[in-house]
Amino acid sequence: MIDIPIFQVDAFTERIFWGNPAAVCLLEEWLPEAVMQAIALENNLPETAFILRNGDDYDLRWFTPATEVDLCGHATLGAAYVVLTHVNPDWDEVTFHSASGPLVVARHGDKFGLTFPALDFFQVEPPESLLRGLGSPAPSAVYKSMDYLAVYDTEDQVRSVVPDPVALSALDLRGVVITAPGAEADFCSRFFGPKLSIPEDPITGSAHCALVPYWAQRLGKSRMRAQQFSPRLGRTHTISLDCGLDGDRVALSGAARQYMAGTIHLSEDDLDQNREG
Repeated sequence: MIDIPIFQVDAFTERIFWGNPAAVCLLEEWLPEAVMQAIALENNLPETAFILRNGDDYDLRWFTPATEVDLCGHATLGAAYVVLTHVNPDWDEVTFHSASGPLVVARHGDKFGLTFPALDFFQVEPPESLLRGLGSPAPSAVYKSMDYLAVYDTEDQVRSVVPDPVALSALDLRGVVITAPGAEADFCSRFFGPKLSIPEDPITGSAHCALVPYWAQRLGKSRMRAQQFSPRLGRTHTISLDCGLDGDRVALSGAARQYMAGTIHLSEDDLDQNREG
């Protein structure tokens, strides 16, 4: 029998039931990829993070219910919360090695500061499935990065978008970020990821790896306040976060709250039956 400690953490929030939930699994060795994917599907959260000690650092992988991804902000924050609160409470900083390179998270009081790679973006003609998936009004400009970045003129337009998940799932990129100048922040956004089994994400740290460079260039400032909207738990859900551009790195800051902790029990038969999916 293999016992795997698991934590569920609400990231980028100081309130339970708010923010963006992530599961964090502490491993002693890597599980077969199909087993990690099965755990993520069973958790049915936007992301499940798997971490494995690597010297004084940790290796980190992220899975949505549908697939493994190369970068995830809120699950990295959740993983840092678990490491710095439960595993190594005497540490103030942890480095994760990931598919997107080393990611450093430092604790500052009740908040955690993250640095991620800044992503390039370039303007494109919007695909028909993107325009169909976002409906009316159409965005004023569309850019390509890790995701499609659709820019609107006002926050009200961003709030009013009713996405068509079937159309958006036909796109060639991971997801779609829509953004506009904010009424109470420098900019606002929403994120749709139906290809990842994430219809709409409450707060998407990785999307800000393109949002922050875009708005830093447009606004001419390196420190900004951002807001992301979503209908989490059937209510209007707004998350604010401090962000900035430091050279080729994006800095994000936020708190985290633990929702629960437990243990996954896997037998050798469970592993064997799921090794090949």
